[in-house]
Amino acid sequence: MTINLKNFLNDKTKMSKMGEFQNLKQIEGLEMSSVSADLYGNGRDDLTLFYFSKGANYATVNTTSSIISETISWNNSSHKKLIKGLMVNTKNANTFTGKQGKESLDLIAKNLSRILTIKESKSEGGTSETVRTKDLIFASTGVIGEQFPVDKIKDTLPDLVEKLKTEHNKLFWLKVASGMMTTDTKPKVAYEELIVGDELVKICGIAKGSGMIAPNLATMLSFIFTNAEINSNLLKSLLKKAVANTFNAITVDGDQSTNDMVSIFSTKAIKLGPNLSLNDKVVQKFEFALKKLCLNLAQQIVVDGEGAKKFLTVKVINAKSLSSAKKIAFSIANSPLVKTAVAGEDPNWGRIIMGIGKSGEMVDYKKLKIKLGDFIVAENGKISDIYDEIKLKEYMKWDSINIEVNLKLGNDAFECYTCDFTHDYIDINADYRN
Repeated sequence: MTINLKNFLNDKTKMSKMGEFQNLKQIEGLEMSSVSADLYGNGRDDLTLFYFSKGANYATVNTTSSIISETISWNNSSHKKLIKGLMVNTKNANTFTGKQGKESLDLIAKNLSRILTIKESKSEGGTSETVRTKDLIFASTGVIGEQFPVDKIKDTLPDLVEKLKTEHNKLFWLKVASGMMTTDTKPKVAYEELIVGDELVKICGIAKGSGMIAPNLATMLSFIFTNAEINSNLLKSLLKKAVANTFNAITVDGDQSTNDMVSIFSTKAIKLGPNLSLNDKVVQKFEFALKKLCLNLAQQIVVDGEGAKKFLTVKVINAKSLSSAKKIAFSIANSPLVKTAVAGEDPNWGRIIMGIGKSGEMVDYKKLKIKLGDFIVAENGKISDIYDEIKLKEYMKWDSINIEVNLKLGNDAFECYTCDFTHDYIDINADYRN
């Protein structure tokens, strides 16, 4: 098995080392492939397929944007809780593509279902079971409004299916994750496991995302796979809870995409027990691992934000409500002035004050206490008596910066994650379609 190194190379970044990535394990019942339909014109992988010959329980959460891609529309219309396959293309969002985009997806679904059905008939102990178009879901990421490259994708489907593999080592997971990238500089993978009885429950996750990232999902795709048997309704509940403080707690630029989705698939290989619910201890153990995995992937997206050099955590504590804490946290995190100050390593805490004020939330400024790292910068309605500009400038040189806002109005809190704005962000997005 070979990996397309073009997926790891970027003229503005260094190639990531293999040791930087977690060692994902094989998920029983999952087959994967990633090939090039030459959508970028340079031979890099851009088409990915996940296939479940025995079917998989499935749940997803999508963007809340009022404009969505044809792939999201397709998935929403299927209403299936058991699926056989997911195909992902990059380079083209299949959004605002009109009749051509919809008909293209119909054509690809028919061809892919036919090729998969032939594959099944030729497999060991071949089956006459038909893979139907409604057994398939899709995801797209890339440029909005450009004609969907249906012919290139359709012609590549036989190769995509032929290269499906049931054995997945670390390198193969990275190859597949790389095949979904757009402006990402590296693939994003995560792994968690737990012991249930004498069985090993595995959770593997991959994601893509670098720009157009904001709460309620972003130009971001993430796919999570587990060998644990969990029904689709319970998967949906678990996924919604996991996303709330992970994928929906990140922002790179405040822009929300039309194509975002986070999906989880259960291959049903490991039985957890009958009639499971959120209150069962084994499910709670699984939920903890799932949240940990989602946070890992979400933070990888922020670290790889377009042009990013610094990771920024904004924590609002002692708020009167969760909603208030969240609004203030994102008001600060989405501020270009805050993000450019961080990029410039300037402890300009006045911009944090601005971010709090513009949130629209009522605060008592005399109660506010603001910290950069462990340093108090403001309290009691003014600059802190122990403010130390020299120490703060040293702190701002760190790769990871923490902002804490103590409102002293209640007991709720919210933490979100973002990155700085550098000149590279402008360069990347000014040249995105070239």
